[in-house]
Amino acid sequence: MKPVDEGGATHHHFDFNALSARDRYKLLIGTVIPRPIAFVTTVDEKGRVNAAPFSFFNVLSADPALVAIGVENHADMRFKDTGHNIRMTEEFTVNIVDDAMVEAMNVCAVPFAPGVDELAMAGLTAIPGTHVACPRIAEAPASLECRRHMTLEVGKSREIVFGLVLGCFVRAGAVDPLTKHVDQRGMDAIGRLGGHGYARIRDQFDLPTMSVAEWEQRQAGEREDR
Repeated sequence: MKPVDEGGATHHHFDFNALSARDRYKLLIGTVIPRPIAFVTTVDEKGRVNAAPFSFFNVLSADPALVAIGVENHADMRFKDTGHNIRMTEEFTVNIVDDAMVEAMNVCAVPFAPGVDELAMAGLTAIPGTHVACPRIAEAPASLECRRHMTLEVGKSREIVFGLVLGCFVRAGAVDPLTKHVDQRGMDAIGRLGGHGYARIRDQFDLPTMSVAEWEQRQAGEREDR
């Protein structure tokens, strides 16, 4: 495949209609980075806890407060535990993963048999939910308790679950309870990259959005400097 030269910038073009699902996956997870991680806890019809991480996840709206996770089925199209549990109970909790939880989160990604308590296997602490029946994780810097808002079946192998956030728990010291401002460094969250890669968010900078007047003032200053 030849690179495309566009005004001095060279890019490789990939027509997704001509690619396999696997190749599309590799390009998407390698370019949409870093992705936040939803460490999702659910319970089944018998109240058994399941925990699994998902990196096809984000917050989509504040009013209403909606998050979305992409949940893939097993290769034979059976629902994974998370998808099944949300379908049956219509509840789930998104736990944010910090650097200290990485190894435990990875244990919960092991494809254990249904009914295995991944939190116990990983040495994590389950706290009873307040707004939902499924627990949140004590070690997580933040947790969002959600009720299923709607589910989109976007293909035979994947569905997107929208969750209405009913309550948010943030670790003491990482949020100002009056202003609701969250300490990003205190969260120490990690993000997902391509392949087996992860990223920390400790290298941060601020970049306020400019007003039109501020932008025009900056442009005028740049013209004067030429």
